[in-house]
Amino acid sequence: MELKEQRFAAKGRLATALLQWLNLRPEEGERTWLMFAFYTVTSIGMLWLEASTVGLFLNEYGAESLPWIYVAGAGLGSFLGVLYSWMQRFLPLRQVIVSVAILMAIPLLFFRVALNIAIAAAVTIFLMRLWLEAIFALNDLNTSIAANQLFNIREIKRTYPLISSGILLADVISGFSLPALLRVVGLNNVLVASCVMMLLGAFLLFYLSRTYKQAFPDAPRTSTLENEPDFTNRRLGGPLKGYVIPLFGFFILAEALHLVVDFLFLSELEQQNPAGQDLAIGIASFLGVFNGVLGLFELVMQWFASSRIVERFGVFAAATLLPAAVVLLSAFSLTPIVPFFWGLVSLKFIEELLKYTLIEGTGPVFFQPLPDSIRSNIQSMVNGIAEPLAVGVTGVAILAAIWVCRMIFPQATAEEILGYQGSVFLVSVVLMGLGWFFIVWILRSRYLGLLVSSAERGRLGVSDVDMRALKRTVVETLEQKGSEEDKRSCIELLTQIDPEHVGEALAPLLPNLSPNLQRQSLEVMLNHPNPTYTSHLRTLLNQSVTPEVLALTLRYIWLTEPELDIEQLRPYLRADVDPVVRGTAASSIMRRGNREQKAEATNALRHMLTHKQERERVMGCRALGEADYLQGLRLFIPNLLQDESLRVRCALLEVIASTHLEEYYPSLLRGLYYKSTRDSAMRALVRLENEILDRLVALAEDIHKPDLVRMHAWTAIGQIGTLESLNVLVNHLVTSWGTTRRNILRILLKIPKEGGIEGVLDRIGRSGVEMLIDQELMLMGQIYQALIGLNPEEIVGREANLLRRALRDVISDSVDRLFLLMKFLYPLGSIQAAAFNLKSGVRTNMARGLEILDNTLDIPSKRILLSILDRRADEEKLQSLSELIAIESLSASDRLRRLVDLRHFISEWPLACCFHLARASRWSLSAEQTLACLNHPKSFVREAVLAYLKVASPRALAELLPRMKNDRDRLVASQVKEMMAELGIADSPQQTSSTAGGPQGFPNYPGLPGLEAT
Repeated sequence: MELKEQRFAAKGRLATALLQWLNLRPEEGERTWLMFAFYTVTSIGMLWLEASTVGLFLNEYGAESLPWIYVAGAGLGSFLGVLYSWMQRFLPLRQVIVSVAILMAIPLLFFRVALNIAIAAAVTIFLMRLWLEAIFALNDLNTSIAANQLFNIREIKRTYPLISSGILLADVISGFSLPALLRVVGLNNVLVASCVMMLLGAFLLFYLSRTYKQAFPDAPRTSTLENEPDFTNRRLGGPLKGYVIPLFGFFILAEALHLVVDFLFLSELEQQNPAGQDLAIGIASFLGVFNGVLGLFELVMQWFASSRIVERFGVFAAATLLPAAVVLLSAFSLTPIVPFFWGLVSLKFIEELLKYTLIEGTGPVFFQPLPDSIRSNIQSMVNGIAEPLAVGVTGVAILAAIWVCRMIFPQATAEEILGYQGSVFLVSVVLMGLGWFFIVWILRSRYLGLLVSSAERGRLGVSDVDMRALKRTVVETLEQKGSEEDKRSCIELLTQIDPEHVGEALAPLLPNLSPNLQRQSLEVMLNHPNPTYTSHLRTLLNQSVTPEVLALTLRYIWLTEPELDIEQLRPYLRADVDPVVRGTAASSIMRRGNREQKAEATNALRHMLTHKQERERVMGCRALGEADYLQGLRLFIPNLLQDESLRVRCALLEVIASTHLEEYYPSLLRGLYYKSTRDSAMRALVRLENEILDRLVALAEDIHKPDLVRMHAWTAIGQIGTLESLNVLVNHLVTSWGTTRRNILRILLKIPKEGGIEGVLDRIGRSGVEMLIDQELMLMGQIYQALIGLNPEEIVGREANLLRRALRDVISDSVDRLFLLMKFLYPLGSIQAAAFNLKSGVRTNMARGLEILDNTLDIPSKRILLSILDRRADEEKLQSLSELIAIESLSASDRLRRLVDLRHFISEWPLACCFHLARASRWSLSAEQTLACLNHPKSFVREAVLAYLKVASPRALAELLPRMKNDRDRLVASQVKEMMAELGIADSPQQTSSTAGGPQGFPNYPGLPGLEAT
């Protein structure tokens, strides 16, 4: 038994290690492998079909007829794309993708039968070749749609590269297996084998769609979104238009060049075999081996080289590898150095290898500079209109070139004409490759320009850009005349993408920048000081600069050059020097001076800290933060913390953090209580990072502290951004409830670069987020049961109405938390749009919001969630929740007691309303419930409990009131005194704690006596 357990554990560790190596999370593994298997199996059948169909077509019609296939295939592909969208209006998406997968395979059986009919064989071969062009587009569309439904936008970044490599594996398997398959079943029967493989792929897709049915909408796509205004259909102008036009040209040229190379390759392949039936088999066998070897290289390239090439050389350098290789090989093929046929084989091999690895992998990056509002629209226009149009136009151009060659050389033999055609097409390939170079050059320059111009909006998708080119663009922008705001954006952009080497670009420009830009540049350079750039800064010392710039320059120079004579700073300690410069000089001397020099700097700072002018004291405090050792200046800190100037107190909070004065950390935490010091305290706390983490957690967990202070404590933990702080947030997310959970969710969502989202998914996984969603739904089930149990026709009165309204607010809060949780799994824009439409209350808008969610969500409780958000009766919503909770039939009083038991999950006001209703309806609550709520941190809950006890158990109230007379809330204390006076209880001098929320050390009552008449 133990041996079996060890084996299972070893297998589990191996599976986990494999998933980590593939950058997959455990809950993504099964879906990814099934999609990979579907795509691989289907592609094997299609590649078998391609090789056999190409052989039959070349044998029957010859390569000169291929352009007609290109032209007709473009039209058929567009028609099938429209048909695909039309089917979604009448069938659920799950049925559409499975139906399309089956319909792709079924015609192959009819083609096989028609090949045996002599009169129909020729037409069948043409239709087969045409159908092949169409189903490749359909399969890619089907796969991408299925993957987008099964995986959210964050998951698909990890999973789709593995799924898309299925066709590369299929290349290897189908290529090396095809020659053997031809010998066993014959050329015509390969169609049956292809059909079987494609049907097997359809079965896998059917299994996927049934196993993960929550990922697919149950209803057809309706037209509720059709009337929504299209904000993306707008005119493009300026830099955007200058980028979009070459972007279209990039993908059009890629498609055209691919078709011309394919035509050249197949034309020459046709000439390598004698005419006859053996031609088709020979071509099919050759293509099988060719595709197998190509697929093997593609797999290695995709898994081990592509990402490294892009990372090392940049996306634009990677994009030029294909045209460079094509131009070089085409030029060699035009010379007698390389045999013409093998030159074309090499050309086809390299073109396919680079197209389906580097170009396909980097293509989406070119759309990143486009605004979000038009990006998807432009991408669909490129893939759905421009590329099919390019195929058709290229086919017409090939036909025209063939016709021109025959017109110019009417007396030439067929072989001579083929040679002329080959030379013409190779020259056209060279010209298209050179044109591709030019387009990539335009894209790169305008890509960077768009990023620089949009830097202020935070759209910084520059991870794959050539950094040297980007810096050159930024420098040119800073050197040219322009608005200061644009130049500020350039500096911000450069700071975010390459903070460690920002001085390389900014230091030479400092003398020519405005004072504000000089200050901004020096501040970012000080984050990573480098002695290499000190010579550029020394020129600022000889110029007339502002005191702020001079202070930053001195600080940079004295930080980076340890051998400087400290005596050069002593003139800056004079009283007539601006305090910002004087403070910087004093702090530098205190770091590196001798005893006498430090004493002089300390004396200068002492005068600044005790000066009557506020600016002197502020600058003195800032100088303290830059000093390594405060010496006797610590004595001034207590007085400065009580300084009348808010700026001084805020500056001192920064000093406490920068010098790590642990004894004053409570002052930082107290700074969160006041609006005037909150921002400074937050910055100081974040600067301390993990050193202050335990204190912040203790403050955030203390239920007796104000909710606003606790929220800012959580916010500070989120802004710290370390692994430890992220662990704290995620751990408390799982265990907290109500307002605290909502605050933590919002904080995690605001962490830059989706760090909070990824942190949650890494720690609790998708299943953990789904569990939190189910928890919210289960709470809503309890609330709906309470609303139905407290029927307004039976339970009347002001207190009952207050409770029902409060319970509606609990449901509203749960809905808000549900939408926050959904943002961890799905695109923020989609969830935000759905929430906006659902909260509008307008029927058409709510229908639009539900449809957005129906097409976005793929969680198991999707149907329940949609039912809850829909405009349905409470009874219907509760019935849909019956899958998660047990529906119990309780009396109204028992239902109220159940609500009080849920006091940790509902907010304070509904809890107080429960006691008000119990008092008004004369319903009894248990002693445990009453005593627990009497110790509640919220004063109005304690007030409600006291009012209830006054009616329900005066004897118990009389024993409890003396313990609460010093309640920290003055309203509760006043209520207690009034009750004591009414009951005739003497005001004894017993001392009680005034810091607790309620009475401490309650006696263990066996039970509170209820009213005798209920």
